Amino acid sequence: MEPPRWAAGDVDLDRPSAARVYDYYLGGSHNFAVDREMARRAIEMWPELPLIMQANRAFLRRAVRYLVDQGITQFLDIGSGIPTVGNVHEVAQAATPDARVVYVDIDPVAVAHSRSILAGDEQTEVVHADLRDVGSVLDDPRTTRLLDLSEPVGVLMVALLHFVPAEAGLAGVIDRYRAVMAPGSHLVVSHATYEGQPDQAGPHTALYQRTGTPMTMRSRAEVTALFEGFDLVEPGVVFLPQWRPDRGTPVDDHPERFTGFAAAGRRGVRTAGGHGA
Repeated sequence: MEPPRWAAGDVDLDRPSAARVYDYYLGGSHNFAVDREMARRAIEMWPELPLIMQANRAFLRRAVRYLVDQGITQFLDIGSGIPTVGNVHEVAQAATPDARVVYVDIDPVAVAHSRSILAGDEQTEVVHADLRDVGSVLDDPRTTRLLDLSEPVGVLMVALLHFVPAEAGLAGVIDRYRAVMAPGSHLVVSHATYEGQPDQAGPHTALYQRTGTPMTMRSRAEVTALFEGFDLVEPGVVFLPQWRPDRGTPVDDHPERFTGFAAAGRRGVRTAGGHGA
């Protein structure tokens, strides 16, 4: 059977991809039998996984719409995976047709698929880089073609930072992004946590320890600390469904069961030293 056109020719389709498994959780079509089998095994361990992933994607959509309402038309989505099923460019361009999006991922499989899917779209780019290598992200010609960092930008780190280990100096990494973000820019984060369902969090963390992307869940206080130098947008650091729910949409009675925090912060005015509140 011939692979679909979006499946880049140099990608091994016999091995599951975390990006394609995530696409499956979201109900997307950019996945294969090997990905669906891996997802089913994970769901057997934690039946609510698809709901959690869908809640995370719903938060992403709400956050992008919020940023557009704040006048932001350019986005840097780091750890983007495969840009399908209501991803950033679709949501942003539905609200403002001139929106520009740079997707960044460390996973070559996600990057290859993304470039195939987005080929010919002049308002999107896909960069292969590590979040922690800030220069490689910001100085890539694909980034500089679309983004003007002298103007406000939405920097999205959604379902990403829990894959950065404690010893990586995550606060310092975020500070380097903050230093180049113009006043009015926003940082958007969702992050897995053990708060709410510690009994489920342990086995899920153990599952990821057996992969190339081990997970480090963090507390509300630790996630809040990542916004040092930003003004937290109301309602602050909350469980995924609680962050600015759509009008008329009821919030789950037990939002803690989604085991993920969501938050956004606004970059204030820089001081003479190059930093600001």
